[in-house]
Amino acid sequence: MRTNGGTAAVMGGFRTWAVAGLAAALVVAGITGARAAPVQTEHTLSQLVAEGAAVPGQPLWVALDQKLQDGWHTYWINPGDSGLPTEVTWTLPPGWKAGPLDFPAPHRFTTGPLVNYGYEKATRVLVRLDVPADARPGGTVTLTAAANWLICADVCVPEDATLTLDVPVASSAAPDAAVAPLFAEARAALPVPSPYAASVSGGKTVITLRLAAPGLTADQVKDAYFFAENPDLVEAGAPQPVSFTKDGLVLTLKPTGRAKPGPVNGILEVTELVDGRPTTQALAIAIADGAGTPAASGGAAAGSAAAVLPLWQAVLFACLGGMVLNLMPCVFPVLSMKAMALVRHQGAHARVHGLVYTAGVLACFATIAAVLMALRAGGQEIGWGFQLQSPLVVAVLAYVMLLLGLSMSGVFTVGDRFMGAGQELTQGDGYAASFFTGVLASVVATPCTAPFMGAAVGYALLQPWYVALAVFLALGFGMALPFLALASSPWLLRHMPRPGAWMERLKQVLAFPLYGSAAWLVWVFAVQVGAIGMANILIGVVLVGFAAWLYGVTHYADGWRRRGGALGALVALVLAVTAVAAHDGGGDAAAAPGGATKVSGADGFETFSPATLDKLRADGRPVLVDFTAAWCITCLVNERVALSSDTVHQALKSRDVALLKGDWTNRDAEITRVLQAHGRSGVPLYLFYRPGQAEPDVWPQILTEAQVLDAVGSLPKRSASAE
Repeated sequence: MRTNGGTAAVMGGFRTWAVAGLAAALVVAGITGARAAPVQTEHTLSQLVAEGAAVPGQPLWVALDQKLQDGWHTYWINPGDSGLPTEVTWTLPPGWKAGPLDFPAPHRFTTGPLVNYGYEKATRVLVRLDVPADARPGGTVTLTAAANWLICADVCVPEDATLTLDVPVASSAAPDAAVAPLFAEARAALPVPSPYAASVSGGKTVITLRLAAPGLTADQVKDAYFFAENPDLVEAGAPQPVSFTKDGLVLTLKPTGRAKPGPVNGILEVTELVDGRPTTQALAIAIADGAGTPAASGGAAAGSAAAVLPLWQAVLFACLGGMVLNLMPCVFPVLSMKAMALVRHQGAHARVHGLVYTAGVLACFATIAAVLMALRAGGQEIGWGFQLQSPLVVAVLAYVMLLLGLSMSGVFTVGDRFMGAGQELTQGDGYAASFFTGVLASVVATPCTAPFMGAAVGYALLQPWYVALAVFLALGFGMALPFLALASSPWLLRHMPRPGAWMERLKQVLAFPLYGSAAWLVWVFAVQVGAIGMANILIGVVLVGFAAWLYGVTHYADGWRRRGGALGALVALVLAVTAVAAHDGGGDAAAAPGGATKVSGADGFETFSPATLDKLRADGRPVLVDFTAAWCITCLVNERVALSSDTVHQALKSRDVALLKGDWTNRDAEITRVLQAHGRSGVPLYLFYRPGQAEPDVWPQILTEAQVLDAVGSLPKRSASAE
């Protein structure tokens, strides 16, 4: 857009003032090489500023520092009712990577009925650059940023500039003291993570944002306003009435009607009266289960299917998923053990056993649902299988599997005095055996995620407690249904093999899957806590074996020998649990920032982080993200069956697919949020990002090699020069 002669004269004065002022500021500050030469455009003076020298393998922060002509403004990520955000395209040395732009908290500009979000006078946008580990100290690299922005007053002018910055590479460096105030001010202008939990609800006519901050009252808060990152979420020009309840602040927003279901990100600006003076704080809000952006930061996908499931479909999916759980290897040994006992029963007796088994399953699933919902209500970021993120729970399950296996192998038995407990809890003929077999089968099923159940459980965790309970009970009923059908069918019972000596032999054979389950759980524990924890749980396994043997050889003795054997066995079990209890919070296992387990690059996968994903996508590479856990049987089977073959590796390599792995073995809130954003409550989750595609493809929970090859094969092959 051209200006007239009067405006040109004004602009000439602006250029002279801006350049002279900036030069004077540099001299006063004594800055000698921390900044590049500024570039003057019609209404803006722009330059790049580095926080210090580049150090191989460490991040370097760079600021896009802009001074604006008085009366003019630029725009935030969401410009509001009109405008365009600032964009930067980087040209960097080989191996360097640029992260997303970190914008300061915006201001509101009102023009008639329109409201815009942006900045006036000056703005500093921060960018993290990842310096490759093979950068050579002693040299200098040139960073080039092609920036474009829209600057407006009564009229709007698109501007652009190519900015360059020469940065020295050093083996070690501290931040440049000369530019430290600039970066301190830039970081102070960024929104801070909200100390309060936030939630969003609503529909086509109204969106309600709730901030769980009981300490905020109408007497304290002068104003509150929500800047949504997604311009399709909220009408920027609409009023945002604020009210208060005993639970905190409530903001009423007007939806545009264009947003898809998904996470909500933005900034809640709260102006409080402190000693009679208004003080404004910008709180960064990230809500995984809202009705917001199609794509959240770090690859949180658009609109989760679970968020829009009707209740009847969620219940149906849960029931089907529960039925499929019976086919998972973690459930088979326990279920087989109980199914074998049915050959002793007929008619009404067998049906009662089926009902009692079902009651045990439902009781366990109801308990899991209650604990899970209570923890989530308290702010915990957890999902399906959360209990197996506790090393102590994993260790105790390993001990239980070992004891069951030893009992089935004949190392020890429990006498009639403990009917309803001990052996009767899982493998006897009484009703207590059926009930606790249902409980045990449900507990060991939690590492597994079957088809259908992912969407159903994801839906349940976003609903009120009574809806969530209904879905979890449907999941339990589906799991119990095959056994209940067997116990209730006289025809099926008649066609089962007759009791005989083969039953004892089969019971001994079924002990070995239980030993395998115990060994697998020991491995999971070692992954969670490291080598020291591995030694402790192996000591515990020896103590459990000793306790079983001691109880077995003294059980039928008389007097003090039987009591002494029982007491010795109990002491050994207590010592076994004590050996692993200290590692419940994690041990020496390598952890990535945020609690995620570091992933070895030996299989081609790097550790998942939102920043890494954003950088890879910005480079135009296809990305496969595998969210997994060591205790997830489904995940391990998929990795072995569908992701580990040479054919798959070659297909991924030939199309330059970047591989990221999010390990949820230990609790990680960041991974939990990504799972929730895709309507999942647990792993596995496979996200496949195609270049130029805003939303990822979500692969099935049960993978085959053919499915992977078909998805990857649709990408163009990498050129020979890229090889």
